[in-house]
Amino acid sequence: MSTTMETTAKQEQAAANERLARTSRIQRFFNQATVRIAVLVIAFLWTLPTAGLFISSFRTEDAISSSGWWTVFATPFDFTQWTIENYVDVITTDGMGAAFINSLLVTIPATVIPITIAAFAAYAFAWMKFPGRDLLFAIVVGLLVVPLHMALIPMLRVFTALELNGTLLGIWLAHTGFGLPLAIYLLHGYIAALPSEMMESAAIDGASPMRTFIQLVLPLSVPAVASFAIFQFLWVWNDLLVALVFFVRDPSTQVVTSRLSEIVGSRGQDWEVLTAGAFVTIILPLVVFFALQRYFVRGLMAGSVKG
Repeated sequence: MSTTMETTAKQEQAAANERLARTSRIQRFFNQATVRIAVLVIAFLWTLPTAGLFISSFRTEDAISSSGWWTVFATPFDFTQWTIENYVDVITTDGMGAAFINSLLVTIPATVIPITIAAFAAYAFAWMKFPGRDLLFAIVVGLLVVPLHMALIPMLRVFTALELNGTLLGIWLAHTGFGLPLAIYLLHGYIAALPSEMMESAAIDGASPMRTFIQLVLPLSVPAVASFAIFQFLWVWNDLLVALVFFVRDPSTQVVTSRLSEIVGSRGQDWEVLTAGAFVTIILPLVVFFALQRYFVRGLMAGSVKG
């Protein structure tokens, strides 16, 4: 009798555990489904304006003025409403092609220079001992809260005295100075979280600080470097204020943001040209972001978890 009761109790317990596990799986499914649906909705709403901009940039003037961009899905093969003349016009006639080249000449060095300097500085702050290290790092962190606008007039006076205003070197130095505090802080958090045993092993093997940095620290810091590269590239590429103050003096030195602002002022009613020009300005940042997105989250979490 007791054996039968024990068997029945075990069966009931097993059935209860099974029901509990089934309920838990259902709850997890609905929780995950809710999160996924919310993410999909947010992603859809976030990309909808970009999709509209892209579609409108290929539509003719008559099509844009007579109907919304979403109407193309009703007659997608009506080729009378599609054209590439908008891009030809904005790149050649409106000078967006030359502005695109100028933006590359400004953005690439203004991204590489601060990353290079910040990587060395972050390694020194994290693993090298020298007088005033903590004070200097505190000053770097304090510079993060200094508004950019406070430095524009003093730097403009200095650049004018040194005849750097309106030159590529001048705007490279300006963007480097404005981007260095964040770069050093971000890279320091990642490099400081590297295992100390690894650094000690490199020192025991006779590696110099420079060799340790180049062959050991730098390859391991690629996520943090790529994350800041995204931030810096997007900031410099989309910048208008710094470019107007330190670089743009005539139409030949305009970057895409300043050129687009002039197109808006001079051709504000030509929506087909404005949409094409706007998409020219965002195509490269989109490519950079999607190419480096696998490092983005890892770089944002740099230094938050040790080991």
